[in-house]
Amino acid sequence: MSGQFDRARPVRLAVPDLLALGLTGLRTRPLRAVLSALGIAIGIATMIVVTGIPASSQAALLTELTALGTNSLQAMAVDRDPPTKLPESAVGMVRRIGPVTAVSAVANTHTVVRRNDRVAPTDGSGLTVLASQLDLLPTINARVRVGSWLNPATANFPTVVLGSVAATRLGITDLPTGQPAPQVMISDRRFTVVGILAQTPLSPDIDRSVLVGWAAARSELRFDGHPTVIYLRCEESQLETVRGVLAETIFPERPGQVVVSRPSDALAAKRATEGSFAVLFLALAGVALLVGGIGVANTMVVSVLERRAEIGLRRALGATRGQIRSQFLTESVVLAVLGGLVGTALGLLATIGYATWQGWPLVIPAESAVLGVGGAVVIGVLAGVYPCVRAARLPPTQALAAG
Repeated sequence: MSGQFDRARPVRLAVPDLLALGLTGLRTRPLRAVLSALGIAIGIATMIVVTGIPASSQAALLTELTALGTNSLQAMAVDRDPPTKLPESAVGMVRRIGPVTAVSAVANTHTVVRRNDRVAPTDGSGLTVLASQLDLLPTINARVRVGSWLNPATANFPTVVLGSVAATRLGITDLPTGQPAPQVMISDRRFTVVGILAQTPLSPDIDRSVLVGWAAARSELRFDGHPTVIYLRCEESQLETVRGVLAETIFPERPGQVVVSRPSDALAAKRATEGSFAVLFLALAGVALLVGGIGVANTMVVSVLERRAEIGLRRALGATRGQIRSQFLTESVVLAVLGGLVGTALGLLATIGYATWQGWPLVIPAESAVLGVGGAVVIGVLAGVYPCVRAARLPPTQALAAG
């Protein structure tokens, strides 16, 4: 008979029973449980807030930096005498470069623009008449302030769009509705003004230009079709690679005759900003999780000290050390998970509210939401290891005497 008892193994608790035991301490001390869960909830919420809000701020900042042309390049012929002409096929060849997302071009028509025929034929007010392709505006991030941009119809006729500085110098700052559109003189031909551009920070030369459709420049101004400046946008991560092959793509026979602009200084600032924010996120999230874990561990240690009588009674009734460990570890994990769920919800709401108030794009790193709950489980396990081991090591007689 004694051999049978020696071979007897303790009954393993089922998951529902284990959860019921783990929730016992939370039910008997609800206020302490709420305060403990609140502590870890604040820690998890802080983690999400300090990652979500800076990420949204970073997205807004990066959007502003991108608007400064971090993914833009310009290419033009070397300024020499006689002038070098880029091939007519250059734009089409650049468009075939994989990372290039947009490309357009303008060309100097070498003509003079005047307000009317009473202005001296040589007085061009320091303005340049450019033949322009129709996809120029989105490529250089420009927009029309008044009127409209050239379209497939108007680009074939003597119509122009004025840059912001050109409009001021020509005395045409508005296009009143219901009145005849103003006209300007280019090579003794009258051109109708159909639009005025807003200021173009990325391409100040466009501000001092009068833009004519590519086809109209050929038919009205004897334009030969060779582009002068090629503008392009590409995938930002591939900017240096595109720049390296651009000259050979534009002018394979004489790549040395092509000058390519260097990447914008804003690109270096943008990349530095991304790195700085990444380090900041990691540091703040680590501090928040540490604070939450310390709070749970403290609660569980105090719980073990206060419940020594319960531990001694259960041990005296036959509970094994493993069952005692499981009980307190379960309680720690449940407490942490509840706090993690509440903290994740609070953190998400706070991030959404603040980003909306600031007018920033909403960016919530997915890993933060997952880490909110997953991190809570890890914290619960780590914070409960020492208290549960300590509870399991209490001898029944000592625990009952202490109680």
